[in-house]
Amino acid sequence: MHDHAGFKERIDEVLVRLADEEERALLALHAELSPLSGQLRRSLAGGKRLRAAYLYWGWRAAGQPDCEEVIRAAAAMELVHAAACTHDDIIDGSGTRHGRPTAHAAFASGAGSGRRSTALAMILGDLLMGYAGYVFTSCGLPGAYLARTVPLWAALLRETMAGEFLEVLRTRAGQLPQVAESLEVARFKTAKYTVERPLHLGATLGGGPRPLLDAFSAYGLPLGEAFQLRDDLLGTFGDPARTGKSNVDDLRDGKPTALLALTLAAADDDGRRLLAKLVGRPDPRPEEASAVRALMESCGAREQVEDMIRERIARAVGALDRVPMPAEARSALRELAGTAAERSL
Repeated sequence: MHDHAGFKERIDEVLVRLADEEERALLALHAELSPLSGQLRRSLAGGKRLRAAYLYWGWRAAGQPDCEEVIRAAAAMELVHAAACTHDDIIDGSGTRHGRPTAHAAFASGAGSGRRSTALAMILGDLLMGYAGYVFTSCGLPGAYLARTVPLWAALLRETMAGEFLEVLRTRAGQLPQVAESLEVARFKTAKYTVERPLHLGATLGGGPRPLLDAFSAYGLPLGEAFQLRDDLLGTFGDPARTGKSNVDDLRDGKPTALLALTLAAADDDGRRLLAKLVGRPDPRPEEASAVRALMESCGAREQVEDMIRERIARAVGALDRVPMPAEARSALRELAGTAAERSL
């Protein structure tokens, strides 16, 4: 069994040191930047460190040894994730993440709500994304290794922003989501930056061959879609006390998820009228949210999403057998496939 807990501790240690470094640099500029450095530190706390793990195992799959330099490079993926979460929470108007206030909600307690706190959170998100690039390029690996990854780093950022843009563009009142479009957003917004591109970055740093990168795409894209599909279920059926986030935000915002698209496709006329009335309401009451959840279950949409998750995990694991790689890397990636998308409601 791969010691993911031990790996996570190593990444956490790096992130604490990075937060210390950035705090010193920010406070050297001005003492009033203390709230920014404090929220940066909080944004990096917690999490499963999956994106860091995928970069690390991409490196190891290319035949490279464990080293502290690749741990630092892997930690940069968590900075990208923190930046994306910060912006995503602003877009969604989410008040909590992992049971803690989101950045804009935290800033609101000290700077006032509305545009002011949103602006401060946007600045934090931009800082995190820029800092990620610095951490990655200063990780200590040879410059020739890092140079190979420049196109991939650009692709990761481009694809992540594309997914966010498409989701916002397609979240419109009265517009019925389509399953194919929902999965397209999931592919850009989650699958690529969570699994595929970190694996590509690690393998490319390590000089891995093209067939290895192709196998990682065949592994990463379906697994990343499964991850997002699980997130969609958690966003509607999850217990906020366990997930640390609201289970009505997706309903309130009318997010074009595959779960909602499948519900619309399977619902009868009464069900569609119910969805038209309740989805997108600014403040749905608990009984209204429960009625939507009951419809999603009774029409079979929830079970369809579970089937889609299982099928994608199986496809991802099967892709690992297409190319040679060290047994330890193959085993770790199989374990990660089982934990990434099979999270508890």
